[in-house]
Amino acid sequence: MNEKVLQKLKILAESAKYDVSCASSGTTRAHKSGAIGSTEGWGICHSFAEDGRCISLLKIMLTNYCMYDCAYCVNRRSNDLPRATLSVTELVELTIEFYRRNYIEGLFLSSGVVRNPDYTMERLVKAVKDLRLIHRFNGYIHLKSIPGASQELVNEAGLYADRLSVNIEIPNEKSLQALAPEKDFKSVLTPMRYIQQGILQNAEDRKRLRHAPKFAPAGQSTQMIVGATADTDKDILRLSSALYQRPTMKRVYYSGFIPVNTYDTRLPAITAPPLVRENRLYQADWLLRFYQFQVDEIVNDAYPDLDLDIDPKLSWALRHPELFPIDINKADYETLLRIPGIGVKSAKIIVISRRYGNLTAEQLKKIGVVMKKARYFITCRELPMRTIHEVSPTTVRQLLSRKSGKQADTAQLRLPFID
Repeated sequence: MNEKVLQKLKILAESAKYDVSCASSGTTRAHKSGAIGSTEGWGICHSFAEDGRCISLLKIMLTNYCMYDCAYCVNRRSNDLPRATLSVTELVELTIEFYRRNYIEGLFLSSGVVRNPDYTMERLVKAVKDLRLIHRFNGYIHLKSIPGASQELVNEAGLYADRLSVNIEIPNEKSLQALAPEKDFKSVLTPMRYIQQGILQNAEDRKRLRHAPKFAPAGQSTQMIVGATADTDKDILRLSSALYQRPTMKRVYYSGFIPVNTYDTRLPAITAPPLVRENRLYQADWLLRFYQFQVDEIVNDAYPDLDLDIDPKLSWALRHPELFPIDINKADYETLLRIPGIGVKSAKIIVISRRYGNLTAEQLKKIGVVMKKARYFITCRELPMRTIHEVSPTTVRQLLSRKSGKQADTAQLRLPFID
């Protein structure tokens, strides 16, 4: 690997670090005779598969030159920063060399937009096509589709990439126009629709033809920037909820706004990204996807923003004390999911375990229930009767508030898991 390519790698890997949508869950490419790589096996870091395995990805841009001048983007055309462009051959050889050295197991590829969307998309497709067909690379590939790209190119990309994504970036078109006047929602939503159509059509084809090639088997994802505009959490989560209604949308990612262009007066004057808010949005996202909550239960006109001091499920429970306490030995699965301190796994174990007798507080702890939270919202055979009504919602909030305990560190704030 020559020094010139290494210098390009340094620049383009740095430029790609702000894109967080790089989870590699939802696809299986087993090892094949005569091919190199697979989506199975352990990796170094970077990303995690659906079953929890760590998968290492080369996360890089094809070029950080860009024809757009988006206020929030470090690679905007008006910024004076080192620029570089990898040729398709350089990118392919770099990926293969990194794989052979056991640095990576897959590729996350994006690009700035040069000349026009189709020109850029064509080069991205050429890169992943060469990896698959010429080098027989069988590892995971996540490809960022370019907004405004033609359906033909998006369809071709889906034949070689495991996951395709198009970033919405800003949850409101009016806000997007203010910060990125050269973009609009149509250019983003149209390729999203192309991806969806391709995946659904491929599913039908595979019912008739067993060996029909897969199309983006890991589905699609998108990303929104949090805190760059005045949009509320209600605006963000309503858009996320609408996107999840699409059968092919696997993940919506939330990226706390990083003030990389502090000179632009259109942007908020902050010194650090809103990581706590980002984390609360991920928690609310989990409630939508796994806890059977509706978006208007989490945020609405009366509560347009998430509470930063307590998690969204606890916030909902404190606003609805009339629904509690819940008898842990009688409630159905859907009701158990509404109780703070009880997650999906523990709710399933409770439903199975109580077939053999009433559960006690000690047994709930062994199951994995977070009793520090749950004790105010449940009753069971041996639990004291100091529920939310005896203690009061205000006192419970103070006791369980983030401010009442030790401040979480930055790494912990990025964990979306909730109970």
